[in-house]
Amino acid sequence: MIQSLLRHDLTQAQHDGLLALIIIVLALVVGIVAHRVAFGILTRLASKRELTFGMIVRRLNRPAAYILPLLAVLAIVPALQLPAAWVSRVEHLTVILTIATAAWGMVALVMLGADYTKGYGGKPREDDLRFRQIETRVNILSRVAVTIVVIVATATSLMTFPAVRAIGATLLASAGLAGLAVGLATRPLLENLVAGIQIALTQPIRIDDVVIVEKEFGRVEEITSTYVVVALWDRRRMILPLTYFIDKPFETWTRHTTDLIGVVMLYTDYTMPVDALRSELDRVLVETPLWDGDVKAVQVTDTNMHGIEVRVLVSARNAPTLFDLRCFVREKLIAFVGERYPSALPATRIEAPALMERAKDARAIAEALGRPGA
Repeated sequence: MIQSLLRHDLTQAQHDGLLALIIIVLALVVGIVAHRVAFGILTRLASKRELTFGMIVRRLNRPAAYILPLLAVLAIVPALQLPAAWVSRVEHLTVILTIATAAWGMVALVMLGADYTKGYGGKPREDDLRFRQIETRVNILSRVAVTIVVIVATATSLMTFPAVRAIGATLLASAGLAGLAVGLATRPLLENLVAGIQIALTQPIRIDDVVIVEKEFGRVEEITSTYVVVALWDRRRMILPLTYFIDKPFETWTRHTTDLIGVVMLYTDYTMPVDALRSELDRVLVETPLWDGDVKAVQVTDTNMHGIEVRVLVSARNAPTLFDLRCFVREKLIAFVGERYPSALPATRIEAPALMERAKDARAIAEALGRPGA
């Protein structure tokens, strides 16, 4: 039937080209139908089996929707009655698209493995160090794997062009300026890949670590294959290359545990009883859930001509809680000193004997004048 429709007013080349186009379209339709049928069955089976099988089916569904039609076209192209140039071009295009979709499928499998590994330990608890270790390692290694897959797929696609193959052979055969230029151009990429692997294995930082970088307080929000996103306390974001955490020193507050000790400084007069501060601190800490019940201390750490320096130590389960606890303790102790010992608040004394004598005389005169009316 198709042959009879193509016989009218067409040259042989046009006839062959139109017939090939129809066959290619039919091959695409067959591939699409095969995908729908196969994954329809797999989806029904996944609903009756364990969660892992369903995750695999969902991850591979979209890449397979392109791979199967392309494989169908790739299978029928050699049998088409087309000029050799046409066949080679169609095959070349189909091969490139197949490589791209195959890489897509590999990326989907990598991300599936990452999701499965992170979900294997169950729902993370608050300040779950083990989960953060696993999440950091999986995130970095999966992104490195995705980068390698993309690079290999791109290189494989480019190598299907004869001109690119010739350039590649020339670069491999020579150790001159061309090879040096390529090495310098790819240096940042390779440095970040190596740094990513180092961070994944040694873990100087992890997801949700509290760090001080460039004199800024923040939390590690995301680690990609090339950079780290640090969420600062005021909702800004600091972007740093992976190599920063390998080459430069930085401060981390959650290396092994998340609990921290904080300091509250008070400056009072010499008349302030320190034991009263200790008793008030005990009372304040008991009534707040911010304190973790571990560290509490009140010490006089310095003195000068104006008064004493009192250092209060408290501990909390993590950095945000510690900040709130320090503010809470500071407010309560200041209020306590102001209400119970107002004379112990910082003050500047001026002692002048002449002024004091005049004040006494003025007080005596006032009392004398007030007696008749008493």
